[in-house]
Amino acid sequence: MAQQEVGVGVIGLGTWGEWHLKTYADEPGVYVAGVCDVNEELLGERTEEYGVAFATTHYEELLARDDIDAVSVVTPDFLHHDIAVAAAQAGKHILLEKPMATSLEEALDIADAVREAGVTLMLDFHNRWNPTIISMKEAIDAGELGEVKMASLRLSNRLWVPTELLSWGGQTTVAWWLGSHVSDLACWLLQDKVVQVYAVARSGVLAEMGLNTPDFFHSILEFKNGAVVHLDNCWILGDAMPAVIDFQVELVGSEGTMYADCSHNLSSQKYTHEAADWPNPLVVVDSHGVPRGFALESIRHFARCMVTGDQPLVSMEEALHNIEIVAAVHESVERGEPVEIPQQ
Repeated sequence: MAQQEVGVGVIGLGTWGEWHLKTYADEPGVYVAGVCDVNEELLGERTEEYGVAFATTHYEELLARDDIDAVSVVTPDFLHHDIAVAAAQAGKHILLEKPMATSLEEALDIADAVREAGVTLMLDFHNRWNPTIISMKEAIDAGELGEVKMASLRLSNRLWVPTELLSWGGQTTVAWWLGSHVSDLACWLLQDKVVQVYAVARSGVLAEMGLNTPDFFHSILEFKNGAVVHLDNCWILGDAMPAVIDFQVELVGSEGTMYADCSHNLSSQKYTHEAADWPNPLVVVDSHGVPRGFALESIRHFARCMVTGDQPLVSMEEALHNIEIVAAVHESVERGEPVEIPQQ
């Protein structure tokens, strides 16, 4: 193994964890030094397929290894805290799947551990690498829309996601799962912070299926500069929809308006006697055996930062503010009134 290569570990090897593996395996300058998952059968399959030398069901054993410089934490969101804190204390740089945690207290614990250890933490907000979103960011930054006055971001899933894709759907919420993405994008696009949140949620469909989590959230974010953003996150879209997600963005500025459909890519459409489908090549594809797609570019970016020593484009401060927003969404739902976010 070349001495200058960065050893990475992947903790959590499910659907998205495997894409971390694929991306690191394809990225020059890094190599997968170890993997971890509590599912022994899955752990064995991934270890053999990717030729990883070290595998364990205990993340502490992985973090104790000297040949691992950085880790991807790709576990359920409510399990992030203990692993991320332990990784920081072990001196490992961290690529953490969103959200940072499922409470502000846990996120602050992680931040304290990262600062004390002097390591780098990056949240995997991969939509910052989404070409469609980037085009909106460039239009805002160029002044084409003037001052953004309002925006609406809708990111929702088919019912299949909380009931089948996730074995732990009832242990989180769609606000943590998807709301964290769009609240980050709102802040990134506007380059501003949220000062007040008002949100409502309703339960019923998922509860009747045994999942103690709301069906949807509607959230109003008020920004420091006066802009107002509406977030729409739902987990009960009809399963007949070909696309797993419905992702729409509207920006209204003083000098122009911009719309984006980030989910219904119709450049490729497939209709058989059994089903309709429109594959989205922007998300995750194998291009002649090489993993491609904007959702993998954030992982590549982290890997390259580990090699070069550059700071990632997603800061820990931005990740913390994201938790402040989504935590305020939940608090507002519980209290039935707006919640202010203290400004530092």
